[in-house]
Amino acid sequence: METSIPVFDASGGAVSERAFDADLGDSMLFRTMKDAVVQYQANSRVGSAHTKVRSELAGHKKKPWRQKKTGRARHGDRRSPLWVGGATVFGPRNARRWHYRLPRKQRLAALRSALAGKLQDGEVKEIKGLSMESPSAKTVRPLLSECAPHGTSLILLASRDEAIWKSFRNFPRISVRTADEVNAYDLLASKWVLAQEGALDVVLERVGGKKG
Repeated sequence: METSIPVFDASGGAVSERAFDADLGDSMLFRTMKDAVVQYQANSRVGSAHTKVRSELAGHKKKPWRQKKTGRARHGDRRSPLWVGGATVFGPRNARRWHYRLPRKQRLAALRSALAGKLQDGEVKEIKGLSMESPSAKTVRPLLSECAPHGTSLILLASRDEAIWKSFRNFPRISVRTADEVNAYDLLASKWVLAQEGALDVVLERVGGKKG
């Protein structure tokens, strides 16, 4: 696909547009992207919901009253699910594990389609000269206001940079990922993709969409 990406300078202001040409497929793989999103969401589940069965409840097993001649329904003990504070039947248990993995080729195909969709919608912007010696949220705030005035944003770095990560991490609805770890869910969960210079080339090498 051939398109153009707006290029912004880290110090402020739109500089130019960059011609972007990559082989990202002829069609959008919606089902593949959906499967990838479900996988990443399932892997992030903690699964901490847990209800107690009768054997896990504290207390005695004495009958609340005798079996006959009371005029009341017969009961065995207060751990019964029929009682308030009793056991739970078929409740959630934390023994279940939600983690599973899709094939690597399928995950990369989803990432390729997600990037193609972002480029088609014009939601990818490149940041030129994004480098910092020390963390400074004050420095990057004007850049966010100009490049992503509304919605969520994904800061895509070409390589790991602790100073940049610390500068962006406290802003609401902002996530920071490196090009070698970004996935389809990260792209689809954000409105804007603000890519550091060279980050898109690393992603294209991963998905096999770089021409030449």
